[in-house]
Amino acid sequence: MKQQEKFDYRLADECSRAFCASTGLGCTVSDTEGSLLFEHGYGCHSCGLCRAAGLPDENCIRAHNYGMMEAERFGGKYIYFCPLGLTCFVSPIIGDTGSMAKITVGPFLMVELQDFIDCELKENLHLDEKTRDRVVGLLENVPRIMPQKVQELSILLFMAVGFLNNVSAENRLLAIERSDLLQGQISGYISQLKNTSSPRYPFELERALLEALSRGDRGAALSKLQEYLAALFAAGGGNPDWMNQKAQELIVLLSRTLTERGADEQQTLFWLQRCQKELSSRKNFHELSAWLYDALTDLLDSVSSYSDARHANIIHRCIQYIGTGYADHLTLESVARALFLSPDYLSRIFSRETGTSFNRYLNNVRITKAKELIRSGDLRLTDISQMVGYDDQSYFTKVFRRIEGMSPNEYRKKVCASMAAPAAASS
Repeated sequence: MKQQEKFDYRLADECSRAFCASTGLGCTVSDTEGSLLFEHGYGCHSCGLCRAAGLPDENCIRAHNYGMMEAERFGGKYIYFCPLGLTCFVSPIIGDTGSMAKITVGPFLMVELQDFIDCELKENLHLDEKTRDRVVGLLENVPRIMPQKVQELSILLFMAVGFLNNVSAENRLLAIERSDLLQGQISGYISQLKNTSSPRYPFELERALLEALSRGDRGAALSKLQEYLAALFAAGGGNPDWMNQKAQELIVLLSRTLTERGADEQQTLFWLQRCQKELSSRKNFHELSAWLYDALTDLLDSVSSYSDARHANIIHRCIQYIGTGYADHLTLESVARALFLSPDYLSRIFSRETGTSFNRYLNNVRITKAKELIRSGDLRLTDISQMVGYDDQSYFTKVFRRIEGMSPNEYRKKVCASMAAPAAASS
């Protein structure tokens, strides 16, 4: 059977055209290898931004194919960044043998244009001025979408593509298959436990499960949950009331761990309340284990689907905070506190999303401002040091030299010499 017969090309084209017309965002249909099938509006295939920046086309293909694979893992939709740092989201088109193609929406901006230029083009890609100007000219065609709207738009795409995929029937089959597989894995683990001496509450597996969640390792978390459930059954001798009580305690720990990792607090609280209501109706181990596995999977799916848009919003707010407060005594801890995040979480996502550490970015901003002050007048270097947030001038000099390759005083002499040269030539 030819690939054209494995999913409805006409419906895929109509779906992407309608989504583009109703949202104003570019919409591309491509196959699993990244080859273009249809494009409506300003889509990735025609944007030309990566080529203008000197990035290879293969980077785009890899990024979009990775987005499709993640969408398959996380329930049918995924928000991600292209190699240039612009945002896209995708939903896979399912044929009779699995994913046959994908509909990709984007690229678009989720931050102010100037913030994107400063962070992505200057700091991350280190584009020279000529290349940067060429890219900025093309960015005028790129729409800007507020972060809080991106998740809703990705849901709309998922629902539209769901019409193509017959999602409801597919999910029912997957749920049955997953439940059978889970019970088989747990039964096998219980058989192993029977050969061990007096089982007890699986504290080690509980810790391993929570650690996997803290790392964001979805696969390990679900695997550890299976082991935990089997060990829980063995420790409780099949007593449903005891297992129910321990499951209640576990879901509180799961929700707290995900909140500390940065999951939306209201969303996680809603999940916890729903679980506490539903858990009491599970009367035996089979029902309890299948329900708890599905409940955690649902939570991980929802947390993952929000994470990309939420991370972009956090980074945007963090960069704005640094841009206006660089002269103050900013630290990772103080900025995290202002953004209601843990320092470890902010440090991790800042490094991942910007490609540089928080402290390095802060120092770059301060030294850039210091250079502007040096060029603009005769301020003393001690005053400039304090104006950009350094109380210790020797440390200011050390950071300046590390970033610019010269001391502040040497930079001032260089600026003065460059300004004097044209004046001498004209006289």
